Amino acid sequence: MTRLNRTHAPELRSWVHGANGADSDFPIQNLPYAVFRRRGSDEAWRGGVAIGAQIVDLDALLRSGVIRSAESAALKLAAQSTLNAFMAAGTCAWSQLRLQLSDLLAENAPNQREVAGCLVDQAQAEFRVPAQIGDYTDFYTSIHHATTVGRQFRPDNPLLPNYQWIPIGYHGRASSVIVSGQDFRRPCGQTMPQGCDVPQFGPSRRLDYELELGAFVGPGNALGDAIGIDEAESQLFGLCLLNDWSARDLQGWEYQPLGPFLSKSFATTISPWIVSMEALAPFRVPFERPAGDPQPLAYLDSAFNRRLGAIDIELSVVIESAAMRTAGVPAAPLSRSNYRHAYWTLAQMLTHHSVNGCGLQPGDLMGTGTLSGPEPGSAGSLLELSQAGKAPITLAGGEQRSFLQDGDRVILRGWCERAGATRIGFGEASAQVLPARVL
Repeated sequence: MTRLNRTHAPELRSWVHGANGADSDFPIQNLPYAVFRRRGSDEAWRGGVAIGAQIVDLDALLRSGVIRSAESAALKLAAQSTLNAFMAAGTCAWSQLRLQLSDLLAENAPNQREVAGCLVDQAQAEFRVPAQIGDYTDFYTSIHHATTVGRQFRPDNPLLPNYQWIPIGYHGRASSVIVSGQDFRRPCGQTMPQGCDVPQFGPSRRLDYELELGAFVGPGNALGDAIGIDEAESQLFGLCLLNDWSARDLQGWEYQPLGPFLSKSFATTISPWIVSMEALAPFRVPFERPAGDPQPLAYLDSAFNRRLGAIDIELSVVIESAAMRTAGVPAAPLSRSNYRHAYWTLAQMLTHHSVNGCGLQPGDLMGTGTLSGPEPGSAGSLLELSQAGKAPITLAGGEQRSFLQDGDRVILRGWCERAGATRIGFGEASAQVLPARVL
């Protein structure tokens, strides 16, 4: 479990231009990881770290010799074309590299000229999914989302009996995880329109987004072993933004009895930057259940999880339609929520995932599920905001949406801020809906 150290000091500033602004997502206290290369080039993909509007090219930094060979083991792993080996290295390696980078990027640091030669402008970079994802598991950790959606189908009993006792999840499609900026086609599949006896095939008409966070697994566990709640924090590498796009009409027809299939497997968008658990340490908050709710079973409970298991992360969703782009109208806000409202913590999710002996591997991805809050404006999907299409929402310029239309771009953002700490952010997770492929 990560403790505060000198890399979190709010007075710490960087010599890199643009890293010290109050609205920067990437100050020196953040230092998130991605895999990148210069846009349009045939350069090798390699690891990078954000600082202001720049990227520290970790491969270039390794070759510069600024970090001595005897102390560069963690850097060598993080400079590779995927972050899997670095994720597998564990907390000591993660902390070592973070401290080295913080010292190199801090004001009055030595070797500034050499490190400056390793910087690449983010505007000149393209990104890819930062790890080879072996498995992707999506959870259902927002009781507000579960209650609102459940009420649409079971008005008198919206929550199923197991929800307050067990972290609910399902296995998604890792090959469909894409990075921010990669657009996707509207999915096709079967639906059963109301009043029909025979299903129809065609493009989804009820395409939706889901506001989530993604957690990347670190070292993992051998098949047959289990990760205890007290070990779980050291198994978490970091968090990204995640949009688990959903075709609600396909889902309604296919999900019984085995759950989502084509309605989810067509695309899951993540932000390119992974914010480390160490960077998030100043924003940990107590995990608390509402009065009268069941407390977690013993294997899902610990003193640390109760004291600091939750994280205060502000989240927002905006939408930009094709008409808005043409007219030059800024993207319109849809909702704003916070991860502290989640009913289950990351440690509980990971612990439950492995308690049956399931082997988790470095680079595996866990989604939190839709992170809706308790207020109407904090719903994390159009399914909730439009009441399943019964109450369309009005966008800037007068357009209405019950579900997404072709040309819509949905943008997720996330950030952490509190008194006595430096604000850090996650960047964006953005993608545009393209027309369905004609069959």
